[in-house]
Amino acid sequence: MANVDTGSLGYRGIFKRIGEDPEAIDAYHASELARALKELYLEEGKAAFLEALRALPEDRLGEVLLELPEHIKDEALEELSVQKLSEAVDELDSDDAADLMQDIEELDEEKEQKILSKLDEEDVREIENLKSYEEDQAGSLMQTELFAAQLDERIADAIERLRKLRKEDGLENVHQVFLVDNFGFLVGAMPLEEVITFDFDKTFRDYLSEQHKLVPSVKATDSIDDVVKIFEDYDLVVLPVTDEKGKLIGRITYDDIVDVIEERATDQIYKMAGVDEETEEERDIAVITKKRAVWLGINLVTAILASLVIGLFDETIKAYVALAVLMPIVASMGGNAGTQSLTVMVRQLALGEIGWNEAKGAIGREVAVSLFNGLIFAVVMGVIALLWFHDPKLGLVIALAMVINLIFAGFFGAMIPLALKRLGIDPAIASSVLLTTVTDVVGFFAFLGLAKVILL
Repeated sequence: MANVDTGSLGYRGIFKRIGEDPEAIDAYHASELARALKELYLEEGKAAFLEALRALPEDRLGEVLLELPEHIKDEALEELSVQKLSEAVDELDSDDAADLMQDIEELDEEKEQKILSKLDEEDVREIENLKSYEEDQAGSLMQTELFAAQLDERIADAIERLRKLRKEDGLENVHQVFLVDNFGFLVGAMPLEEVITFDFDKTFRDYLSEQHKLVPSVKATDSIDDVVKIFEDYDLVVLPVTDEKGKLIGRITYDDIVDVIEERATDQIYKMAGVDEETEEERDIAVITKKRAVWLGINLVTAILASLVIGLFDETIKAYVALAVLMPIVASMGGNAGTQSLTVMVRQLALGEIGWNEAKGAIGREVAVSLFNGLIFAVVMGVIALLWFHDPKLGLVIALAMVINLIFAGFFGAMIPLALKRLGIDPAIASSVLLTTVTDVVGFFAFLGLAKVILL
C-alpha cells in the first residue's frame, strides 16, 4: 500500500483522485477512507456522504463501514441497500462480518435476515456461530480463517496450499502455521519465518520440538480478560482458539486486541467522569444532558454535604477570616492526592494486576506515600501561611490538616475501588464521587475543627 499524505490532500482531494482513477483507492487504508468520509459528512452533509459511500467497491466497503463512528455508521447501514451490504459482508473476514451483521441486527432485524439470505450457507453458519458468543468471551473476537497443517503433511504441500488460500480466499496476516493431529486437535505452532528455512520435502513432525508445543491458546468460551493478558504476557500477534475439547476452530489477531484495549481505556475515562461512550455518541442534546445531569445531581448532593460541614464552623470562620482563604487549599490537595491513588488502583484492577489478597499491601503503600507527601507539603504550606498571615498557629493548623486529609485521601483512594470491586460494582463508575465527598468532608472538618481548638 502506498504511503499517501491524506492530511495534505484532504477529503476532497482523496475523492477527486479516486474519481479520476478508481484503482487509486488501493493506496488508502480503510481508516483513511473512513476519516475522509466523516469529514465529507460533517462538511457537505448526509447526501454527499452517502453518494461517496455507495461509490466504494464492495471489497472495501465493509471494512470502511467498521471504521466509521457509530452514529455515522448507523445512518449508512440504514440507507445502503440489502444487495450492497450483502456483497460487502461477503468480502469481510468472518470476525468482521459477524461484527457488521451484529450492528445491522441491532438497527433492523428484518434487513439483517434479508442480507443473510443472500450469503452462502457456510458463511451464514460462521456468522451465526460467532454471534452466539457473549461479548466478554474469546469467541466473539475469533475469526475462522486460519492456516493449519497436519503433523505428517509435507512442508512443500502446505506451502502450496497456503499460496492457494492467499490467492483464492484472500487469507491474510498469516504469521504462524498451526499444527494439528489427524483429528484436528491443536498440537503446536511454528512461525512462518522458521518454516520457510526447512527442507520442504520433510514433514512438520520432523521439525517438531518441545518449544513448538508450548504455543499459548484459549478456549472460545474463555474470558476476553484472559485473552488480553496472554497477548500482553507473550507479546503475540495471533492466538489460536480451540473448542472445549481442544480442537482448533479459529484465531484471534492482535488488531482486535488493540481495539479491545482502546475501548476499555475509553470506557474507564468516561466512567470516571460520570459519562459513558454510548451517550456521548448521541446527537440529541436532550439525551446527553439528561445522562450527565444524573451524575451532576449526585455531585451536588456531596457538595451540599461538604457545605454542611463548613456550616458547623461558621462562627469560627467569622472570627478568623483567613480560614476562608486557606480552606480550599486543604480540600484541593486531598482531592488530588486521592485521585492519584484512585487512578492507580482502578487501572490495576482493570488489568487484573491486583486482587483482594494484595489489598492490604496496596492500601498500606498508598497511605505511606500520602503520609510522606502530606508531611512535605504540610511544612511548605505551614511556612506559606506564616509568611502570608504572620500567625504561627495558623501555619500549624493548615499543616496538621494537610497531613490528616492526605492520609485519608490515600487510604480511601485505594480502599474505595477495592470495596466496590468486592461488591461487584465497576470501580470506575462511583469511585471519584465517593472520594471527592471524603476528601472534602475530612479536609474541611480537620481544618476548621483544628482551627476552633487551636486558634480560638
